[in-house]
Amino acid sequence: MKKTHSFFYQARYTISHEPTGKENLILICFHGYGQLVDFFIRKFLPFAGEDVLVIAPEGTNYQYLKDFEGRIGANWMTRHERELAISNNKVYLDSLMSEVLKVYDTLPRIAVFGFSQGAATGSRWVNEWHIKPDYLILWAGVLAHDLKIDLAEDQFRKTRILVAYGNQDEFVNEEIIRAQRKRLSEIDKEAQEVRFEGGHEIPPKILEKVMAEII
Repeated sequence: MKKTHSFFYQARYTISHEPTGKENLILICFHGYGQLVDFFIRKFLPFAGEDVLVIAPEGTNYQYLKDFEGRIGANWMTRHERELAISNNKVYLDSLMSEVLKVYDTLPRIAVFGFSQGAATGSRWVNEWHIKPDYLILWAGVLAHDLKIDLAEDQFRKTRILVAYGNQDEFVNEEIIRAQRKRLSEIDKEAQEVRFEGGHEIPPKILEKVMAEII
């Protein structure tokens, strides 16, 4: 018999600073497969300050990146027990953001940034979140293929969506980009596309230009 058991669990995240309740933008950053938030959040810290809070949750699955020792990375899910991982991610992220938002009398603007696997995870989670995001940035990644379309059209109605791809990205080709556009049209959205010279990465200068559109 295959069963599940619920229990108290702790998960890691990093944050630019303790929330003051006065920030007017919260940037929630989802890392890609095999990354750790300690390093991932550094890309976004230059944009943090009294007006901007940056928070980066970490996937709760860990693995050695090569063989059985050395560097370790986190991921949001694998195909094994995928639905269970999705459910656990939602509980974790809902709880985390409820705790963070307690200090705000007025809800700040919300921007969700997803890189690679984090693009699917972030868009899937926020699709069912009780708060509608102001911005959704999909970087070297795409909307979750299992978005609940009936919810997504309303959830993202007022969301500004930006997508960024490198022209040498080995994981995101033109076919995937066309499929992304079609997916967006299904929820009656168009995205601002940013194309750059590079691969599966987040070049600081390109990120700075994208963030200037939000901050």
